Amino acid sequence: MNTLESPVIEVPKIVSQDEVRSFVENGYLIVPGLVSAGEVAELVEDTVAIARGKYPGDSLKPLPDALSDAEVLKNILCIHQPHYISPVMEQYVRHPKICGVLSQVTAAHLPCWDGSVKCMQSMLFVKPPGFQGQAWHQDEIYIPTRDRSLIGAWIAMDDASVENGCLWIVPGSHHNGYLYPQRKHDNPDEFDFAPESYGFDDSGEVPVEVKAGTVVFFNGYLLHRSFKNRSGIYRRVLVNHYCNAWSLLPWQVREGESPASADRRAVVPVAGRDPYAWKGYETPPRQVWLRTCKANTEAEG
Repeated sequence: MNTLESPVIEVPKIVSQDEVRSFVENGYLIVPGLVSAGEVAELVEDTVAIARGKYPGDSLKPLPDALSDAEVLKNILCIHQPHYISPVMEQYVRHPKICGVLSQVTAAHLPCWDGSVKCMQSMLFVKPPGFQGQAWHQDEIYIPTRDRSLIGAWIAMDDASVENGCLWIVPGSHHNGYLYPQRKHDNPDEFDFAPESYGFDDSGEVPVEVKAGTVVFFNGYLLHRSFKNRSGIYRRVLVNHYCNAWSLLPWQVREGESPASADRRAVVPVAGRDPYAWKGYETPPRQVWLRTCKANTEAEG
């Protein structure tokens, strides 16, 4: 299929050129009110539906209706790839305003980029009261791109504050495109099982406290972390990950492939054109993956 013949996904331009430049310089951009209150309510409702096993899939079994929403959600830190089973979550992967910003900032550091973007991952964080955060890390460690264009769109479903475990970032830490080494951290009460990145100065870190409906966009090389939820409320967030559609996606290198040619195709084009549409698309499995953790082991005995 000729690249010029692939369909073009039109999206609105949302942010100013000053905001685009700020993203390139700082590695993140906060856009308040990008998702409406009604849309936030829809995401919250669908989070419960997924956790209850309302969608056909291989990994979540239906739960009794008698269980309260709080009982259903109390053990869930994160649901990986909810857009694989939920049409609502896929709708927010394609959200026009979010994708409009993505079409402006994702690969704005590349002089010839045409605004084309694709999505490869969604992560639905529930993070009930008492649950751990994630230690310092860079998303590019887990999802490599060819041109440093990995970007997260972090949709706040609750007000995110220092108390309930908001994001903390080191502005500008994406500049050099350097992936810091990782090690096992020694603070399991504060952070979950994932390793921590180290070897950098974090004295300039800042909290990203935002209202529900805000979307935080951040580059895959940006150092970020979150602390334990010490409040009495959830810190629910839908984080979708995207990259420049012109970048191959060597997420996993399969037998017979080389790192230079590996390109996973379980992707969703969301802006501009998909230059690799001629390859077709991989059908993702009808399942999600749960990340759970104990909130207060000492209280549970």
